[in-house]
Amino acid sequence: MFRLAFTTCRDIAEKAGEALERATPAPIAVARFAAAGGWTVEALYGEAPPRDGIARLLRAIPGAPREFDLAPLPQRDWIAESLAGLAPVRAGRFLIHGRHDRAAASGAAIAIEIEAGIAFGTGHHATTLGCLLAIERIARSAPRPRVLDIGTGTGILAIAAARLWKAPIMAFDVDPAAVAVARANARANAVAPLVETVRAASPRHAAIRRHAPYDLIVANILAEPLKRLAGPAAEIASQRSKIVLSGLLEDQSAAVAAVWRAHQFVRAARIVLDGWATLILARRGAEL
Repeated sequence: MFRLAFTTCRDIAEKAGEALERATPAPIAVARFAAAGGWTVEALYGEAPPRDGIARLLRAIPGAPREFDLAPLPQRDWIAESLAGLAPVRAGRFLIHGRHDRAAASGAAIAIEIEAGIAFGTGHHATTLGCLLAIERIARSAPRPRVLDIGTGTGILAIAAARLWKAPIMAFDVDPAAVAVARANARANAVAPLVETVRAASPRHAAIRRHAPYDLIVANILAEPLKRLAGPAAEIASQRSKIVLSGLLEDQSAAVAAVWRAHQFVRAARIVLDGWATLILARRGAEL
């Protein structure tokens, strides 16, 4: 494993992060977070990316730093170490915990055990937490919706929906490793018969369209992919559909909402946690 890292301002960090995600070779994961002196961008690679290619990518972004760190990571079980330090987290009726904290889940209304592996979504990030709170809010007016989880990661949102509604859930991810992690987590939470997980790059995948229309679509990814999803998702959404979108910095939410508004989805609510926004959208004319 190799780690690329540099620090810049938030705007440049977002642009550089998106550029790294589109670049070849593609990183395993890219993160941006506030740090001392600005915002840090980190990318993990299975093999060392060419240093001159990273330099060219940064030169193409006005204002991006010219210096960066690129070094191999020590051979340690980073996933196990990071999970061991994660405390259970509550989101309304949901309590998200790891295998190491099963005792803490005793008595919780809806306890969900998540082992992240290399997939995103343990409930500790503000975007995942915002989605869980949005799902619970929607449950007040949606008795048993047909649900689609886009970019499922660990499967946490699909599992939450299955536990909450006891209904079949469709979930997909472009990453085969994430699909495997999501399936394992669904089995661990005794909802494997309810959660169908497939590898797909778009909501237009045949297996996904076969179960349409969907009354609830959730997607916790990034701003630009969320904009591109608006059209394909609108094609498979029911007339009473609600949409939950996250993976957004607070100042990106208006631009994303504007794209979805063009497809007849209007903002019904917004949840902001630690500078990250979760949008709840509804079909124009439908009630939340």
